[in-house]
Amino acid sequence: MTKKDLTPTEKSSANEHIKIKSNFLRGNLEEEIADVSSAAISEDNTQLTKFHGTYMQDDRDIRGERRKKKLDKAYSFMIRMRIPGGVVTPQQWIKVDDIATTYANDTLKITTRQTFQIHGVIKFNLKDTFKAMDAAAIDCIAACGDVNRNVMCNPNPYLSKAHAETLQLADDISAHLLPRTNAYREIWLDGEKVTQEEEEEPIYGKVYLPRKFKIVIAVPPSNDVDIYAHCLGFIAIIENDEIIGYNITVGGGMGMTHGDTSTFPRTADVLGFCTPEQAVKVAEAVMTTQRDNGNREERKHARFKYTVERMGVDAIRKEVEERSGFKLGAARPFKFDDNGDRYGWTEGVDGKHHLTLYIANGRLKGKQKQGVRAIAEVHDGDFRMTANQNLIIAQVSDAKRAEIEKLVKEYGLDEYATAPKMRRSSMACVALPTCGLALAESERYLPSLVDKLVEESGLTEDDIIIRMTGCPNGCARPYLAEIGFVGTGPGKYNVYLGGAYNGERLSKLYRREQTEDEILALLKPILLSYAKERKDAESFGDFVIRTGIIAETTAGNNFHENLAV
Repeated sequence: MTKKDLTPTEKSSANEHIKIKSNFLRGNLEEEIADVSSAAISEDNTQLTKFHGTYMQDDRDIRGERRKKKLDKAYSFMIRMRIPGGVVTPQQWIKVDDIATTYANDTLKITTRQTFQIHGVIKFNLKDTFKAMDAAAIDCIAACGDVNRNVMCNPNPYLSKAHAETLQLADDISAHLLPRTNAYREIWLDGEKVTQEEEEEPIYGKVYLPRKFKIVIAVPPSNDVDIYAHCLGFIAIIENDEIIGYNITVGGGMGMTHGDTSTFPRTADVLGFCTPEQAVKVAEAVMTTQRDNGNREERKHARFKYTVERMGVDAIRKEVEERSGFKLGAARPFKFDDNGDRYGWTEGVDGKHHLTLYIANGRLKGKQKQGVRAIAEVHDGDFRMTANQNLIIAQVSDAKRAEIEKLVKEYGLDEYATAPKMRRSSMACVALPTCGLALAESERYLPSLVDKLVEESGLTEDDIIIRMTGCPNGCARPYLAEIGFVGTGPGKYNVYLGGAYNGERLSKLYRREQTEDEILALLKPILLSYAKERKDAESFGDFVIRTGIIAETTAGNNFHENLAV
């Protein structure tokens, strides 16, 4: 199929013009990074650095104080790494830990996309940081920007054979859909320069995608990657312990804009079935369908979910089949039980041991950060980051288990055994002080709020999926939570209820702009009713729908911001 002419027009968004003028993501980044007269970079280059895996930010906690002193904002950069499937070796962990200590703010953030973020890197340390990542065989190209982002897959190694295959698929898709521009190596790693005539982007073209694109791979019965929240998903279909193929999902996405009902979260639709050998071709065909049909005029309508909503699933299937050169099969039966992590020790089919640690909102700092490093120094397996911001110490040998168990307790990494289940099932985005889009706190606030909900309700042993974001973009996927909090302003949150425990159903807006006191007063009677009136094994999300607290919502539908009660 011939690639469409995507040359920007007068109606195209500003980002489209930035991309095509950038000479394959170069702009004048190299000159600006070398300019020691400013800690910041221009707005155009700020858009381009995202393709290279880094965002310019500032410390919003001290923004007002610096303004009073007539000082510039305290600029720094967040770097998000590209780690398909979230798997790193102990040696890589140690090197990333060194990078965070030497160049960043001495913390590591495990993200909701199974990778590392580091914060607080100043402009003058960017190149050294990129070179240190390269020395660890890690990069951050395409971790952000209008391209395919970090590919996620089920991280649980107790499903060893299936996990090995899905991890390989994640790596294959990531490599196939990686931008081919040499700009990354030229700017950050002092690589040899190529001329514009030699440059080519065979899949993306000069203007790349309309917006970011997210791909995940799930292995039922676990939906730990939240398959329905993403642009493209592959659901492993297993027969006789073999992956015979994948059901394909399209059109999921979480972001929205407060007060704009033309924007909405959406759960993905099942498109069809492909064999393992066809999966990479399907990934390219789906992504190029979005490349050629996505909205390039309004960025808030540019995600693939809006393309699927506008064109319809049948038209998307036809495009994908024409581009891939084969017909998709009918979707196969499957079932998801939950979308959480299995904490503690599990035994793999390979005879190795695996320990899943609870990492509160994915933030490793202080003693806990030191503890994981100490484990990395003796561990002979690997580390696997989860989509729920937790960490699996995987492939632990018999000889190392007791030593690792001792280090886990010594460094306070055993919260998985003591934290209330409601806290272990919670997740938050970074928000303040570094995210420029945050309207309210999230990572720094959610643990205390969840503890108060546990105290008010007495539900210490209940897994209720609770998620919070500081803005409506949905990075922690709050619209799929059983209880979701979305920041609307300082100390205020919209409250969503009724998502499915297994991640198949969107929640619905229940109350707007609630303070903490209002949240506790609102949710306490509902949680107490749940404790007394639920059916056997009934999840909280199902309970609030069955009892009419909110109206039912179904997987595959989007929703708008209208009150349910």
